[in-house]
Amino acid sequence: MHLSRRASWFLLAFGGWSWFVWITFVRNLWKDSSGLAFEDGDPTGYFWVHLTLAVASFAFGTAIGWLGLRGVRASRRDGGAAGGDGAETRATAGAGR
Repeated sequence: MHLSRRASWFLLAFGGWSWFVWITFVRNLWKDSSGLAFEDGDPTGYFWVHLTLAVASFAFGTAIGWLGLRGVRASRRDGGAAGGDGAETRATAGAGR
């Protein structure tokens, strides 16, 4: 399978955005003083559920970003054969060699 350059950059940006958003959320969750995340200094169910969501999102963001990074590297290695719209594939790009 070959990703277009545009799709690869999108996946890479999505992975980075996911990390940014969830790191910010966990930081705010940790500092929560409203009583949702901590009650008498102990973590609540709200805290554990949202921490689990954040960890899962970190994992998905990392995997998606890694796919995007591999796609960007492959498109650079191929000399940009895929182009921005993904119309040309690796198989057709190498057919003239």
